[in-house]
Amino acid sequence: MESTDEIKTLEDDGISWRTRVLYPTLLGGIVGGGIGRTVYGRQLMSTYATNLAIVTGCYCGAREFVRLSRHSEPDNLVDSAIAGFGTGAILGRLQGGPAGAIRYSIGIAIVGTGLDFAAIKLRPVFKNMYESVVAGDEKKKGGFKWPEWLPIQVLDEEALAAKRAREEALRARIRDLTKEES
Repeated sequence: MESTDEIKTLEDDGISWRTRVLYPTLLGGIVGGGIGRTVYGRQLMSTYATNLAIVTGCYCGAREFVRLSRHSEPDNLVDSAIAGFGTGAILGRLQGGPAGAIRYSIGIAIVGTGLDFAAIKLRPVFKNMYESVVAGDEKKKGGFKWPEWLPIQVLDEEALAAKRAREEALRARIRDLTKEES
């Protein structure tokens, strides 16, 4: 039997359960609510939000349980696949019988592992954006700098004055056209 000081927990690894289980579950509920609202309207929004939050919470909890059981690293995709198969089998069996268990286990394993893979690949991008915001406050007044290709840009004083002048000229032309029509 293992002693209590040999048992490894999430906090021992420097990983918070909030970032690995709670936040994805909340995000799953928000996405589920958005999907329910978009597809079926307001009447099924809470149903979709609840269902996707339950699936996400079960999957993330199972992934962390498998990771701790296997003594593996946090971003191991094998843990994600095993957790997806297990979660899908249990939830699918409850939802659709033995045939549902097979379908759900394959589906949740593919989707969950795919999302974990995407999160691993996108983590450096978000980390760079976060670091540019934090370092940007010390280096420049603007803070976060939008990428050049993005149409959303923060204008400086000269660009803002030029934009206001263009808008005023456009309003004047519209007033002239409405006067001519009446």
